[in-house]
Amino acid sequence: MWLFAAFVAVPLIEIALFISVGGWIGLWPTLLIVIVTALIGTALVRSQGAQAMRDLRSSLDRLSDPTEPLAHGAMILFSGALLLTPGFFTDAVGFLLLVPGVRVAVLREARKRVRVERFAMGGGAGPRPGPRPGPGFDPRPPRGAGPDDRVIEGEWEEVTPRRPTHRPSGWTQH
Repeated sequence: MWLFAAFVAVPLIEIALFISVGGWIGLWPTLLIVIVTALIGTALVRSQGAQAMRDLRSSLDRLSDPTEPLAHGAMILFSGALLLTPGFFTDAVGFLLLVPGVRVAVLREARKRVRVERFAMGGGAGPRPGPRPGPGFDPRPPRGAGPDDRVIEGEWEEVTPRRPTHRPSGWTQH
């Protein structure tokens, strides 16, 4: 429901702000502000996005948890989308997300609502990634199942080789 409210409220806020600012300073200065904020926002997003990528690479190189650099990168990406959207409200929110302190606060609030069960790096002895099994799943292999007892089911059809219609090249002759 809150997403629907945002899709309704944001355009209404933008229209009201465009009318107010356009009435106060005129049409062309209003359009110029929108274009300039998009250009400045693009430059800021580009530089901060590059920094976020460096932080992510550094985190992965140290084999540490990449959650924070990934979250910062996602917020910077979202900020870029907001800054390229014409409007004063979306520009304000986009510029706010480019402030590292604001991103840290947003991440802190998100951590209160998100629970991470497990994080592992590398190919350790932990459980394999993938979908979680449903109820009644038995992780033990069936009795007598060993590495050589695997069965792959499938269909097959015997094909009779045809006589070649061309002469083999020098590359394929034995």
